[in-house]
Amino acid sequence: MERTKKIVRTSITGIIVNVILVGFKAAIGFISGSVAIITDAMNNLSDVLSSTITIVGTKLSARKPDKKHPYGHGRIEYVTSALISAIVLLTGALSFKESIEKIITPAEVEYGYVSAIIIVAAIGAKIALGIYFKKTGKKLSSGALEASGTDALSDALLSGGTLVAVIVNMIFGVKIEGWVGVVISVFIIRTGIQIIKETLDSIIGTRADKDLTEEIKAKLCGYEDVYGCYDLALHNYGPDRLIGSAHIEVPEDMPASRVHKLTRKIAVDIYQQFGIVMTIGIYATNEGEKAKQIRETLDGIAANYPEILQIHGFYLEEDQKSVTFDLVMDFKADGQAVCADIVKQMTEKYPDLSFNVVLDSDYSD
Repeated sequence: MERTKKIVRTSITGIIVNVILVGFKAAIGFISGSVAIITDAMNNLSDVLSSTITIVGTKLSARKPDKKHPYGHGRIEYVTSALISAIVLLTGALSFKESIEKIITPAEVEYGYVSAIIIVAAIGAKIALGIYFKKTGKKLSSGALEASGTDALSDALLSGGTLVAVIVNMIFGVKIEGWVGVVISVFIIRTGIQIIKETLDSIIGTRADKDLTEEIKAKLCGYEDVYGCYDLALHNYGPDRLIGSAHIEVPEDMPASRVHKLTRKIAVDIYQQFGIVMTIGIYATNEGEKAKQIRETLDGIAANYPEILQIHGFYLEEDQKSVTFDLVMDFKADGQAVCADIVKQMTEKYPDLSFNVVLDSDYSD
C-alpha cells in the first residue's frame, strides 16, 4: 500500500536524523556536564522510539480485514499515537526530575563554541524534520506522523532554550542549565498531553469534517428525484477508512426498481469520489394537501423550540391515521421533554392522528 510505504519512509528519515542528533548532543552534554543538553538528547532518543513505533503501527494497521476484524485494523494507528504520547510524557517527567536535581545540586559545566554550533545545527534539523513530518502526516492522514512533527517543532524551540543556556554560561558564567532543563521538561510534558488528548478524541469519535459532510450532502441532493439528504453519519475505522450512512428523501410513488438503481448508483459514486462505503436509506415524501397542512402546523410549533435543529422523515399514513417524523435535537437539550410537548400540541390539533417521533442527534453539519 502506497500510503504505508510513504509513512515508513518518512519515519525512517526521522530515525536517521534523530540518531545523529542524539550522538552529537549526548557527547557534548557529557563532556560539558550540561543537564540541559543531555535532556535535549534524551528527548531526541524518545523521538527515535516514537518513529519506530509509528512504523510498526502503520504496518499492523495496513493488514487486510478478517472475520474477527471486518472493519480492518486502521485504528491501530490511534494506539500508536497513544504510545508515542506516553513516551513523550515519560521523557518529560524524567527530564524534569533530572533538572530539579541539577538546580538543587549544581554541577560544573564547561561549554565551547563547538557546543553552540552543534545546537544551532540541531535546531535547523528539527525545524526541517518537523515541517516534513507535519506536511506528510497531513497529506497521508497520519496522526502519528503529525504528532511526531509537532514534537519535532517543539524540540526546535526547546533546543533554542538550551542554546540560550550555553550562551549565558559562556558570556556571563551563570549556570542556568537546571532551570532551562525544567522549562524544556514542562514543554515536553505539555506536548505529550496535547498528543494524547487528540488521540483519545479520535478513539472516542469526533464530529466529521464539516467541509466533507457538506460536500457529500450536496452530492446526494444533486441526484434526480432526491428531495433532501438527512442523518449523514461517518464512522472512522482508521485515518483513511470511513464507513457512512445517510437517508435520502424520494417521491412516495417511486417504484422499488428505480429506488434500487438510484441507491446503487449513489453508493458507487460516493465510493469513487470520497473512498467511503455508504449505506443509503429511504424516506418517502407526501405530496398531498393534508400532509402539507400537517407539516406546516408541525413546523410552526417547532419554531418555538430553538433546541430543535431539524425535522425530517415526515410522513402521513392516512390509512393508519399516523404521522412519523424525526427530530434532530441539540445535544444539550432534554429531547424527551421537548418530544412530549410537540406530540401533545400536535395531538390537540389533530386528535384523530397518532404521532410517532424518533429523536435524532446532530451527528454532522
